[in-house]
Amino acid sequence: MSVEAAKHARELLLKEYRGMLSTHSKSMPGFPFGSVVPYCLDAQGQPLILISRIAQHTHNLQKDPKCSMLVGERGAEDVQAVGRLTYLAEARKLEDNAAIEAAAERYYRYFPDSQNYHKAHDFDFWVLEPVRHRYIGGFGAIHWIDQLTLANPFAGKAEASMIEHMNADHAKAIAHYVELAGLSKSEPAQLVGIDSEGMHLRIGQGLHWLAFATPCNTPTQVREALVYLAHAEQWPKNTVADA
Repeated sequence: MSVEAAKHARELLLKEYRGMLSTHSKSMPGFPFGSVVPYCLDAQGQPLILISRIAQHTHNLQKDPKCSMLVGERGAEDVQAVGRLTYLAEARKLEDNAAIEAAAERYYRYFPDSQNYHKAHDFDFWVLEPVRHRYIGGFGAIHWIDQLTLANPFAGKAEASMIEHMNADHAKAIAHYVELAGLSKSEPAQLVGIDSEGMHLRIGQGLHWLAFATPCNTPTQVREALVYLAHAEQWPKNTVADA
């Protein structure tokens, strides 16, 4: 298995924020049931979803937690020439109050409107725990990948602190990141997440993952990367991903 293929597959998972969830149909046994779900990655790098208790895919998962989620690059003229990932998983509903609170804090940053219907309706957080992955990076670039997820070393207070600081005190730097990446300036961007490989921005309803030039494993390295980008004249290596 190519290390490079795993990296590209993880980047695809990081930058898309939505996928086609396939579950085993309870109403039509033997048939797969597909539905579109938004997601962000949790502290362990696993997809975190928020789904209604009355939804068909929830009923399906309650009977059989085995599922898959297809994530593909959107906006491509030739869908067979770009990356797509089939994420095979076992879905698990979050039950622990602390885990639910941590999930809510993260998910609300990415999808702020979800806070309203989560509290007003019967929605629950589920995590898709990986089993195996099938990544196709284009024609002939086909890989089975056993290990794909990468834990976020900043998840929790460190990440929240960095995000709050950047949004409160460095709006100019964030605007420069938007400029470098060629993203929409229709609304001010907000930093919503930081992982070892990049940052997540929200502009209106759109989410965008921007890769660091090199991985960061400490808050100091993140700070150095953000300062470097704030003064850069172009995005390093053009490693920009849009949602």
